[in-house]
Amino acid sequence: MKIGNKTFESGTHVMAIINVTPDSFYEGSRTDVNELLPRVRKAIDEGAEVIDIGGQSTRPNHTPVSAKQEWQRLERPIELIKSNFDIPLSVDTYYPFVAEKALQKGADMINDIWGLQYENNGEMADVISKYNCAVCIMQNQNRISPDERLWEDIYAFLQKSLDVAMRAGIDKDRIIIDGGIGFGKTKEQNFAVVNSYFNLHRFGYPLLLGTSRKSMFGGNISDRLAPTLETTKQAVRQDVLFVRVHDVKENLQAIKEALENK
Repeated sequence: MKIGNKTFESGTHVMAIINVTPDSFYEGSRTDVNELLPRVRKAIDEGAEVIDIGGQSTRPNHTPVSAKQEWQRLERPIELIKSNFDIPLSVDTYYPFVAEKALQKGADMINDIWGLQYENNGEMADVISKYNCAVCIMQNQNRISPDERLWEDIYAFLQKSLDVAMRAGIDKDRIIIDGGIGFGKTKEQNFAVVNSYFNLHRFGYPLLLGTSRKSMFGGNISDRLAPTLETTKQAVRQDVLFVRVHDVKENLQAIKEALENK
């Protein structure tokens, strides 16, 4: 898979989460613009190979912000990261307006939690194709599937997203799939998907897993690192290309431990 000027073909790599939001579910990921560069430098020094920046919380029961407000939060941070670091930059947005602005500023990837389907008009896919950037297509839905239909619904959503991507002419080498842990699923379904994440290899694209400190683990957010690391080890065992995480150093160590025992 190509992200910016880097190619990722095998192994499990770390994508670091940087949020320029006041309300992301994990306070430790919220970053003021004055703290941005040291935080990005720390993530890189600890082993992150892609930075993923978001300007809007997508936690359960969040209040969406407009595309204009999201871009106001993202514009300066994107400029700072691209002018100070040589690392692929992913932008977490489902707004075509924000995606195009970010790509014009040098972003390398769009991480779309609605899998190119937010407005169902193909605009996001057209923007991504126009700039020949990478895209993370995440599975999502507004309802909870019955357990017996869980994988059927996941497959159907992702196939529709991939069809949209192909019609727009998005380069197959620039697509990665995310199973959407924490989105439109119960706690039990989240674990079921993680435990069988290898099912997503059926599409023939690399995979990204995002479980970092999510509510599926229960308890306090501060206590969710250990179970996150266990899912990262599962990602290695299931040949997942990227894990998207808050805690770079610890997850990279978990990857190394899993590789030693693989």
